Amino acid sequence: MSFDHPPRILFLYGSLRERSYSRLGAEEAARIMAEFGAEVKFFHPRGLPLFGAEPDSHPKVEELRQLCQWSEGQVWSSPELHGNISGLMKTQIDWIPLTQGAIRPTQGKTLALMQVCGGSQSFNAVNTMRILGRWMRMFTIPNQSSVARAYQEFEADGTMKPSAYRDRIVDVMEELYRFTLLLREKREEFSDRYSERKAAALKTEEIARKALS
Repeated sequence: MSFDHPPRILFLYGSLRERSYSRLGAEEAARIMAEFGAEVKFFHPRGLPLFGAEPDSHPKVEELRQLCQWSEGQVWSSPELHGNISGLMKTQIDWIPLTQGAIRPTQGKTLALMQVCGGSQSFNAVNTMRILGRWMRMFTIPNQSSVARAYQEFEADGTMKPSAYRDRIVDVMEELYRFTLLLREKREEFSDRYSERKAAALKTEEIARKALS
């Protein structure tokens, strides 16, 4: 497989407010990632139905899944609501399957986590997303970002003010960029699982038996 293209990074955010700080944080991170040389894309979740409320053929579901397949790394940015991720953030993750035919949309891909807080700094949302990233079989990088009192941290035009919080986002994006470059060439090797090889071999044997019967 050729990797002569920039790292492909998908951004998801967890709020539909007109001035969504999880989106503004993700946009700031995307600008930083683009400066490092990555190709960045966003999934904009407006119109995405609740998980299970519509068939998989819903246009927004198909868009999300196509972007997941395109990506080599992802950034999830959620507000913390009632001590956890937003329902919109969880809905997006719920619509991403572990398997889609012979394709595993997230397995072996890198992931960075961000959250914004209305009050003091907290890590509940990033901790929840770290569990979800592991469940989705992603390589979740060690560093993460949590922006306290996010309403104070952005200019009127949506860019982020210079601060230790922004510096941490630079750190996180730099780490994600490096991990994505290092791991994408070894993705198949690192995500090759004994149980999956065994299941594939049994399926091949079953097909062979049916062909001979």
